[in-house]
Amino acid sequence: MTGNEMTGNGYGFDTLAIHAGQDPDPRTGAVVPPIYQTSTYAQDAVGSPRLGYEYSRSGNPTRDALQECLAAIEGGRRGLAFASGLAAEDTLLRTVCRPGDHVVIPDDAYGGTYRLFSKVAENWGLDWTAVPLHDLDAVRAAFRPGHTRLIWAETPTNPLLNIADVPALATLAHEYDAMLAVDNTFASPYLQQPIGLGADVVIHSTTKYLGGHSDVVGGALVAADEGLGDQLAFHQNAMGAVNGPFDAWLTLRGIKTLGVRMDRHCDNAERIVAYLEGHKKVARVLYPGLESHPGHETAAKQMSRFGGMISFRTKGGAEQAIDVCNRTKLFVLAESLGGVESLIEHPGQMTHLSAAGSPLEVPADLVRLSVGIETVDDLLADLERALG
Repeated sequence: MTGNEMTGNGYGFDTLAIHAGQDPDPRTGAVVPPIYQTSTYAQDAVGSPRLGYEYSRSGNPTRDALQECLAAIEGGRRGLAFASGLAAEDTLLRTVCRPGDHVVIPDDAYGGTYRLFSKVAENWGLDWTAVPLHDLDAVRAAFRPGHTRLIWAETPTNPLLNIADVPALATLAHEYDAMLAVDNTFASPYLQQPIGLGADVVIHSTTKYLGGHSDVVGGALVAADEGLGDQLAFHQNAMGAVNGPFDAWLTLRGIKTLGVRMDRHCDNAERIVAYLEGHKKVARVLYPGLESHPGHETAAKQMSRFGGMISFRTKGGAEQAIDVCNRTKLFVLAESLGGVESLIEHPGQMTHLSAAGSPLEVPADLVRLSVGIETVDDLLADLERALG
């Protein structure tokens, strides 16, 4: 049964995550989809590829299983898997935009996204404006009718955890015949489904929560309608930045436990937020689950919970922030996020270094936590030592 059929039949999220696109292998009965580690396929006759498979850049059964599952859990019509999140982003931009077009992006976007726009897409002739997406007046003011093709949203954002109102941005974009793309990496489809809120396409770094085990790199796009899905699929094949079958298999394996992992990520994050809120060396905690967070009400409407990502600012400035990052033991000092193990980083000198000196530069006193699924009391003790 395909992902779209399963979605139409009203199955729950965890059922889709485990079964969509993953019927038992018809030849052997294998419950887990096989890894089709092949580059090419024997054809029955000239012009008659068996089951449509001819070359693994164009199609691979393991990747197809992942793509069906992605579409199902995001509530979309077409899912596409890529070699990385940035490969997915680049494919999206070159599918829906042309030189001379304009895109509105967040003023606190992920550093790699900012680099893609400022150092790659701009040279291709694509213009962009960074604005606070929670300010709809600022978004409207940035629009260039006839040229703005896309609103590019992250919610929550990386690493400042700002919240964008997805239905409101979708309405605004469609008013100008533009599209809304939402990077849903931080929330995951378990906590938020932007297509159901009006988005045209969803972006993921599947490296993060979807894979969930820090052992595979990948990206994904999920389109709300078949037409856009077909265009993206054409460019996926033409540009060729697909993930391999083993990477697809690892990601699919990770998705099966996404729901139970996200529940623990959220449980642990909430305990850590409460601890940080009361710590004398912490100046401010950034977490959309806090009622004091400016985007809390919006997040509560469009997310089922508030996720496993926390950022905080230290009272001792950049020196203290770096010291905290260097002192943890269980929180591993590393880039990336969304794995079962907890990670800590200094965004200004790590994931967001590419934004240094730009309007998207992040505060030097900022620390970002990716809260894992370890025993939370051990994580709290680790932070106490590091902040001590």
